[in-house]
Order: sequence, then C-alpha cells, then structure tokens
Amino acid sequence: MKIRLCVSLLLLVASLLPVSAQQQVSVRDTDIGGGVTGPSGPEAGVWVIAETTDLPTKFAKIVVTDDLGRYLIPDLPRATYRVWVRGFGLVDSPKVEASPGRNLNLTAVAGRSEKDAAQYYPAMYWWALLNPPPTSEFPMPKIKSQGEWLNIIKVGACGSCHALGTPWTRTLSQNLGEFKSSVEAWQRRLTSGQAQFFMARDIGRLDTERALQMFADWTDRIAHGELPFAKPQRPQGIERNIVVTLWDWGRPTGYLHDLVSTDRRNPRLNSNGKVYGSPEDSTDFIPILDPVTSTASEVLHPVRDPETPSSKSNSMAPSAVWGPDPIWDSKTLNHNPMFDEKGRVWFTARIRPNDNPPYCKKGSDHPSAKAFPIDSGGRNLSFYDPATGRFTLIHTCFPTHHLNFASDANNTLWTSAGVAGPGVLGWLNRKMYEETGDEVRSQGWTPFVLDTNGNGRRDEWVEPNQPLDPTKDKRIAVNNYSVAVSPADGAVWGSVLGYPGGAVRVTPGDDPTHTALTEFYEVPAPGFGPRGGDVDTDGVFWMSLASGHLGSFDRRKCKGPLNGPNATGKHCPEGWTLHQLPGPQFRTVNEPGSVEGSYYAWVDWFDTFGLGRNVPFAMGNLNDAIYALVDGRLITLRMPYPMGMFAKNVDGRIDDANAGWKGRGLWTTTGTRTFYHNEGGKGSRPQAIKIQLRPDPLAR
Repeated sequence: MKIRLCVSLLLLVASLLPVSAQQQVSVRDTDIGGGVTGPSGPEAGVWVIAETTDLPTKFAKIVVTDDLGRYLIPDLPRATYRVWVRGFGLVDSPKVEASPGRNLNLTAVAGRSEKDAAQYYPAMYWWALLNPPPTSEFPMPKIKSQGEWLNIIKVGACGSCHALGTPWTRTLSQNLGEFKSSVEAWQRRLTSGQAQFFMARDIGRLDTERALQMFADWTDRIAHGELPFAKPQRPQGIERNIVVTLWDWGRPTGYLHDLVSTDRRNPRLNSNGKVYGSPEDSTDFIPILDPVTSTASEVLHPVRDPETPSSKSNSMAPSAVWGPDPIWDSKTLNHNPMFDEKGRVWFTARIRPNDNPPYCKKGSDHPSAKAFPIDSGGRNLSFYDPATGRFTLIHTCFPTHHLNFASDANNTLWTSAGVAGPGVLGWLNRKMYEETGDEVRSQGWTPFVLDTNGNGRRDEWVEPNQPLDPTKDKRIAVNNYSVAVSPADGAVWGSVLGYPGGAVRVTPGDDPTHTALTEFYEVPAPGFGPRGGDVDTDGVFWMSLASGHLGSFDRRKCKGPLNGPNATGKHCPEGWTLHQLPGPQFRTVNEPGSVEGSYYAWVDWFDTFGLGRNVPFAMGNLNDAIYALVDGRLITLRMPYPMGMFAKNVDGRIDDANAGWKGRGLWTTTGTRTFYHNEGGKGSRPQAIKIQLRPDPLAR
C-alpha cells in the first residue's frame, strides 16, 4: 500500500509540473531527445522521425514517445537532421533542423478533420472499405466460394506484390486517361506496366466483370468522401520500445524482394557486416548496404547464357507513373538470398533460358531424371563471395524460388519451386559440389509422394489423377512455395499455395530421390490461403494465411495415423492453431479473420530480436508493420515512415551478444514491387530497415 501511495503521489506531482519539466530528457552527443506536446498535453505513443541526406545514402531513425510524451533517438551519426512528429490522430508537424547532442521539444499538430488524420492510416484501414461479393453470390462460373475470391485478391495474387489501400491504389490517376466509367479505368489500370501479364491473369481468375465492378465501387466511394470505419491504435506497452533505422538503397526504377544479413543457422555470422538484397524482376544489380558507413552500392549478377530472356520484353501498356518505356530489365529474376557459414551469399537466380538440357529429361541416366524427368526449369542457383567479388553460377534442372541450408554433414541446400512448377522438391549437395565442382551429380530432386499404402517406405505410386491403389503410394501435384528445414529432425517443410492450401513435410531418407516421403496437411476453416512459412526448433510449422491469420501446425498433436489411405490432407485438423491477425474484417465477410494479407512467417530461433527464442513473426503487409506472437498475443512493430512499408520477410542478426539490445536486431527491406506507390512517390528508393527492441522508450 505504501508503494502504491508513493507511485500515486509521484504521478500527481508529474501531472502538476509544467510540460517542459516533465519532458526533459538527458542526451549524449550522439542523441536527440526531448518531449512532444499536443493540444491536450504530452503526446504518448507517437513517432519522432529524424532524417538526413548528409550521409552517403539517405538515413532515418524512428522512435516512439513514452507515457509522458518523451522520446530519445540514440546513436545518430554526425549530421544535420530534419525532425518531426507523426501519429494517429495527427498530421505531420513542421520539420525542425537539429544535430545530435541537443534536447529538442516538439509540438504535435492535430488533424483538422477526420479526413486529414485518415491520410496517415495504414493501407488496411482503407482496404477494409472494399466490399467483396457476399456469400449469397457464390458459386460463380469461375469461383466456388467467397474464400477462394478473397484468396485471389489477397496474398494469392494481387496482395502478394504490393499493398492495396495505399493512396495510389485507392484512387484512380488522371494519367491513365479519360474513361466513361471507373470500371473502364480499372480495366485500363490493370494493363499498366511490365506486370501486365500477371494482373491480367489474376483478374481473369475471378468473374472479371464482377471484380472490376468491386474495385470501381471501392475507389468511387472513396472519391466521394467515404472514410475508414475502423481506426488504428497508437503503439502500446512494449510496442513503444522499438527503434527503427532506415537506409535508402537500390534504384528508383528497381524494387526488392528480400534482404539477408547473416546465416540462418548462426546469426552471429557477418556481425556488423554488409547486407544484400534480391531485386527480382526489376534489375540484375544486387543492392548492398554497409550499415556502419551508411554506404549503398551494387554489383551486377551475371548469367551463363547471353540468350537468357529479360523482363524488359514483358508486354505492357504505358504506366501512369513511368510512361510508355519499360523500367525493369532483369535476366536473373533474382528472388531470394541466403548466407552460408563461409560468408558467401546464395541466390535463387536465373542464369540461362528455361529449356532444360538432356541430362534433366527423360532418357537421362541422372538418378532424379530417371525417377521424375523435368523438361524445363526457371531460376537456378548462384553464390557471391564478398572476399573475391566473384559469382559462381550453378545450373539446376529443378526451378528455385526460396532456399534454406540444412545443418547436416553435406550442408544440403534445399529449395522451393514457388507459385508453380513441376511438382518437385530440389536440393544441392553442397559438400559434393565444392569437392568435385560437378553441378550435375551434386543436385537432385524428388516428387511429393504420400505413403498411402501405409508400409512406411516409398514404393511405386499412382498419379494425382488416379484413384488410390492399396499396394502403391500416391503422388500429389503440389509445389512448395516456402522451404524450411527443421532443426528438430531434419524434415523439410513448405507451404502450398491455393484454396484452402496446406503444408507439406518431407522426410528425405538416405536417398531422397527414391526414399523421400511426404505428408500433406490441409489448412482447416476458417483459415485458408498460405503464402510463406517457417519451422521452429520444436518442429512446429508456421504460415501466414490469406484469411487474416498466422497459422501453426504441430504434428505432435495428431491423434490418428500420419500415413495410410486416409492421410491425404484432411486427417489432422487438431494439429492446427489459428491466430487472428490485427485489423478490421471486410464488412461483407462474416468469417473470422482480418483484411490483413500477410506475405511470410519467420521464426526467431536464437532470440535475435529480444522477445525470446522460437518467437514467430508474421509480415504486416497492409499495416506498415511486422507482428510478433508472444505468449499467444500479437505485438505490432510498426514502421510509420515512409507509409506503405511492405516486408516480404525478416532476418535476425546478433552483432554483439554482450551489448544488450544494441547488439541485436531484425533486418528487412521494402518488398513491394511498386514502392513508388508509397510515400515519396516517383524517384524515391527502397529502404533497408533494421528494427531493434530496447527495454524502454528512453533507453540508450
């Protein structure tokens, strides 16, 4: 009681002190700190942003104010910064010039209207105004259910490349031209730029006219003044303890898919070292950031065959942003990077045309080709050695998309096929490759085969379109989008896209080409639509779902057999747990979930962030955020500037295990294909982003 009384008296005294006295913050010569005051007093849970162009590349740091409106931005390089306040319910305050070592009090500016304040809401709050067709309209000619429809407009297609609900997407640019209706304007919009094929393909997967009406109705209502019906909350509790650092890198006409900073198996590798990005369809130049010197550079990823096609030849109509000329020019389509234990950076990148050489096809004596021939591939493998500045290019018969190393004697590199493919799991025996240089013998692949006869081994199989045979196994026609190797037992997990979609688990065996067995687990309702996934150290697989959930599957909870004729996907619903992601639901959707369209899930094996080991993270692609699941509760780690941050994945690194929070952090990058839709617009560049968690909002 005495302690409570003392605390109450202290709070009372604090409330009676002048605002300036409450907000005094001790700063060092590398800090900027002070207090933020608004019309009603101290502003808690708002962001203070410090940005400079004095360094080799644009640099910014963002912190959150505490309960008394105080802030501290630590460890700023010597430069002149523009500092301002941003927060929900506010509009941006005037930018004030300041240098480190200064105590700087700031004045927050309230929005003059709800409309003004709503311009700072994350995309999801505007996206929630969309009205997808209600369940009463289904089945349609192409789509059987509302869930299938939602999967396509979310991470199954549209929302996998950029956020819906940003200012650019929720309005129709006059640069598109003049049209009789917004339906016609949307029809034209979807042909713009070099992603025309994908947008036309995906709108065609829906009832096209109905889909165009839906999007047109959305933008028309917003144009007539409709505002979000839900409002975001300011950061609370531990959410106020984050420090976000951003560096510009890459090209104004490029974009990034992923970033890597360390070895997935050893986060102390490459401490304080350079980070590397993958620019996918936009360019062959790999962006590189040195965070110590704030220097951005790049290196050209080569191809083996000069006849490798380029994205520059993609069909397109003029872009409302860039005009009639293509801005992408990539042969490699570089998708995903990963460090090995030697400090080399591996990529899934195309190095030659898609047609496979004879040793991949029927008639070859390659063991995997004899078991399951592949006529054409896609992306291959490569690695870059920073010590020598050289690339090594490795041809693979199987297509690659994501990649992950096993912790086995061969340092096996497992890959996924991605959205589509021949239905195989591919790998590279890295030990054999480094000892022999033989890329043919060192690679292998296997189809996904269920043990439906239940004898515990791989046998002859029936094809996906054939009925079960009690004497044989069953091949399933799936492709794993993500790939993750379980530290618990070496099993290889992956997410399978689609509706409802699912997870595959492969036990390789001694000779994966002939011994690998697959288990497939379908996502149960109300979940659907997996995208990226990762496995924790206990062997639990985590996936981001288009339904607006973070899903986990724990096969230890399964009550029935995991093989045999009934183990074909629906056999262990009890293994699933669905965690609903933050944000509102569409008003025409009655199923539980969120409008959030999370792209990927990642598990922090080594407590690289500070929330503990085995904490799963999900991307908050429509919320300018990344979510962490701690003790069943989702924590929102929001990056409010530039608005439209869209992470495809995260990577955790420990730079100094003895330095507390300052020696740890998550790394990510702006992953949208259309970052010029974001705040900053045309001419801006993607950001490399580091997120750290300190013990309180004023900790150094």
